[in-house]
Amino acid sequence: MTAAMYISDFETRTRTPRQKAWEIAATVVDPEIPVLTIEDLGILRDVQVETYDAGTSSAGTAPKVRVTITPTYSGCPAMDAIRDDLKAAFAKEGYTDVEVDLVLAPAWTTDWMTEAGKAKLREYGIAPPTGKAHHGPIKLKMAVKCPQCSSLNTRELTRFGSTSCKALYVCNDCKEPFDYFKVL
Repeated sequence: MTAAMYISDFETRTRTPRQKAWEIAATVVDPEIPVLTIEDLGILRDVQVETYDAGTSSAGTAPKVRVTITPTYSGCPAMDAIRDDLKAAFAKEGYTDVEVDLVLAPAWTTDWMTEAGKAKLREYGIAPPTGKAHHGPIKLKMAVKCPQCSSLNTRELTRFGSTSCKALYVCNDCKEPFDYFKVL
């Protein structure tokens, strides 16, 4: 066994039940943007694992898992699919008692997206959100970089794109339309 194999095996054996459950939940992809996981988007908020005591009738069974997710906006139609995909991912790993809680507060913000997720958006052809969500009366419009040619010479065609969390832009240089994931 090589040192790298030993370390990998050790890390696998020493993960806590919560870490293992988080890793399972983090594999679920967003049904609207399949290159992003729910962890990349920042909608995966918490994973709790309740193990059963040896004296209970449930001893020896897989632990109960509770996953907390926050939608990108309150009417997001992908939440039912994500809930089903989470339950399926856990069932595949032998977990039968899984609850998925949808939490609206605090409201999701693009600040919760990972840098890896933003890079995946860019590679997929969607301009990632730029800047931080603002909390105040002054709103400045920032230039949106074209994911095709990296030009800042772009303009918004419509505030609502293929989903409510995206706007449709066009690049004035390469003339390509593209989605922009809005800062929320």
